[in-house]
Amino acid sequence: MNQIPATENKQLLIPRHFIKVFILTMVLLGICVLASLAFGSRAVGWNELMNGLFHPEVQSHGANVVRQRIARTIFSLMCGAALGVSGALMQSVTRNPIADPSILGVNTGAALFVVFGISFLNIGTASQYIWLALLGAILTAIFVFGIGSMGSGGATPLKLVLAGAATSAALSSLVMAIMIPRSNVMDQFRFWQVGSVGAGNWDSISLFIPFLVVGLLIAFFCAPALNALALGDEVASGLGVRTGTLRLIAAFGGVLLCGVATALAGPIGFIGLLSTHVIRLVLGPDLRYIIPMSALSGAIILTVSDVFGRILGSPGELEVGVVTAFVGAPILILITMKAKMRAL
Repeated sequence: MNQIPATENKQLLIPRHFIKVFILTMVLLGICVLASLAFGSRAVGWNELMNGLFHPEVQSHGANVVRQRIARTIFSLMCGAALGVSGALMQSVTRNPIADPSILGVNTGAALFVVFGISFLNIGTASQYIWLALLGAILTAIFVFGIGSMGSGGATPLKLVLAGAATSAALSSLVMAIMIPRSNVMDQFRFWQVGSVGAGNWDSISLFIPFLVVGLLIAFFCAPALNALALGDEVASGLGVRTGTLRLIAAFGGVLLCGVATALAGPIGFIGLLSTHVIRLVLGPDLRYIIPMSALSGAIILTVSDVFGRILGSPGELEVGVVTAFVGAPILILITMKAKMRAL
């Protein structure tokens, strides 16, 4: 009995260097926002940037370019935050340090349902994409967790990753099988499939906000109980946590955030993996700090990737999904080698 209060008191401590990390993160976030507004197919100077932000009476070309980029920047920040928190929730629920919506096949499930809707239901609006992507993401998550839970030992990290990889490969084949005979579907789907925040506008943001708020509230509400779950199911149950209900609610929050981001921006991978892993290395395992900081770091990583994509692809742009995959794949290999598939 005496050990439980000690554990709780330890969990109440603010992680070491949290204030410094938070300040640094906010500074980086501000720099990312300015870079996203300033760089693109046409770079703008400081005066044009300030005119675009604070002087609506100025109607120069550079100022108007900055104003057009505001919605894209906000949309990028929201997608990055959603994917970062989704990764933190999935890693906690599965107790798998390399869990990520793209690795577990959730993105591919959302993509399959979107291409099915385009092909057979003639959908074409963002709101329609959202509901189909959410349905695909939820069903895929249930399927992967069910397959990964089979056999002795239950849902181990290795089994979940293998189940996710196999499911993702199978669903990708189905996506191609649906698209190849239908050239009109391929034209509509291929730009979405790469993953991009370039289509972000105020309509997309207004659709995104309610889902983002609900997903973040679920994450923050579940964070203390997920800390207990990290100690093991038996310990968590002894502390009064309903582990089954907790996993269901937290997984729903993660899939909700991932599914909406995927519906609006396409299947962008590795953001949840990179943001959460970096924050956990710096601040430790307390999810009450990991979740909000993963939101900030996810927003930074996605926005930086978008800026680099615009710079590297100038005068066009390199889609952000390509940039995150190029950076995330080798980091995933390094994390896997160090983690050795151990549970959190």
